[in-house]
Amino acid sequence: MRFTVLAAAAALMITGAPVALADNGVPRIDWQACGPEHPGFECASVKVPLDYDNPRGATTTVALARKPATDKAHRIGSLFLNPGGPGGSGVNFALGAGNTLSANLRGRFDIVGFDPRGIGKSDPLHCFASEADLEKFFEGVPGFPYQAAQERPYYDRYRSLGPECRDDQKIARHMSTADVARDMDLLRRAVGDRKISYLGFSYGSFLGATYANMFPNNIRALVVDGVLNPELWSSGRQIESDRIATKEEFRELLRNCDEAACVFGPQSEKRWDALLKSVKAKPIQLGDQLFTYDAVINAAIGAMYSPSDWPDAAALFDQLSDAAGSAGSAGLPVAAEPDYANGFDAYNGNVCADIEFPRDFNSYRATSRYAAAGSEFGPAWWWGNAACANWPVNQDRYAGPWRTRTNAPVLVVGNYFDGVTDYRGAQAVNRQLAGSRLLSYAGWGHTAYQVSKCATDHTNAYLLNGTLPPVGTVCPANPNPFLPSAAAAPEPLFQPTRR
Repeated sequence: MRFTVLAAAAALMITGAPVALADNGVPRIDWQACGPEHPGFECASVKVPLDYDNPRGATTTVALARKPATDKAHRIGSLFLNPGGPGGSGVNFALGAGNTLSANLRGRFDIVGFDPRGIGKSDPLHCFASEADLEKFFEGVPGFPYQAAQERPYYDRYRSLGPECRDDQKIARHMSTADVARDMDLLRRAVGDRKISYLGFSYGSFLGATYANMFPNNIRALVVDGVLNPELWSSGRQIESDRIATKEEFRELLRNCDEAACVFGPQSEKRWDALLKSVKAKPIQLGDQLFTYDAVINAAIGAMYSPSDWPDAAALFDQLSDAAGSAGSAGLPVAAEPDYANGFDAYNGNVCADIEFPRDFNSYRATSRYAAAGSEFGPAWWWGNAACANWPVNQDRYAGPWRTRTNAPVLVVGNYFDGVTDYRGAQAVNRQLAGSRLLSYAGWGHTAYQVSKCATDHTNAYLLNGTLPPVGTVCPANPNPFLPSAAAAPEPLFQPTRR
């Protein structure tokens, strides 16, 4: 699936050259004002070892941004962030959400985001010479193959990405999550924290689990929200979750739609099945935009990130259903394409570094059949992994074991209906990390922080004071997203991404 950066990009000014490693191997951070467009924020760029097996050898650059604590008298330390992806910019996340997070946590933390190595401003991996070359890569192939004749061309195109990305780019051989975790522990030391405080969303949960297993004695407070099961993710078996998780949440969209008499109802599940049958046979023209089967499936997957998007998605499906049987339906406005960033490159650079995927076409085709047997959404999650078919994993990756006891308990947050990282992932990490505590949200969407007030309050209390929610705590679901009362629900802090 094509990587799309959902969060709005924030401008960044990094002043001066990256600061090199000190004699003890810990970088000195020279914080400078980020610029007038980000008042109250500080930015920096530091050098870290490219290869931790040779810590005195070549280096790579890591960019950071922070909102300093406003309550200096009661400052706890730094709170490190990861917004997901892989490929999401922690710098942009800190710049965009730092004020809100600082206020939520009473100004007692420096809110610190960093672009993981190979991403954003941190020595970014580039597979293409320009945005035009990136766009050309996607020409002639669907978002994912949904017809047998599309599978081989798609596989060949994505498989070709490996040599394009990794040749002559040293960072491509050192983009594993284990190296990001090593960077994060080095940054912890650089900011002067004895133990780490961390808040990670989506893929950030995998980074959190990796850190917890590699540095189990270095934790002050660690939260993972929207949780991947690291045993599945690291072994290339995430499709076991993906083939059913999106369907589970999407069926909730349809149920809530019918309950609230939304525009796609009544009998929205029958309309959905009929829409898929129609668009698979023939693309649907809606205004000046042509919707193919893969575009409709990807629109549904995109809506699973936030229930606030459900009404718009239902309206789109309603118009598509009408247009399938009636030419001349009014089209919806088409969102502008984002500026070229290296999100797609970085996603594959990290995933292919971490996970040993199959090399041959027949294995991809067979797994696609397995994925499709789980739901109509399964193949959309699977086929993009073909980018790793000719891309060897990093030697320094961490692939387990995933079961450890940390010196302080980890808070694991999971939504009952999360179509991106399903609730079973949170349950698995709760079992894997001895002494951890599971906080459940009975609602929908991807991640719970700043979506559920209950989950947000518990998370804040844990980060501030180490106070865990009682065992078995389940936060109630917000109102039906199709009802007017849903407008009173909290706004998401940001749009986390897994792809």
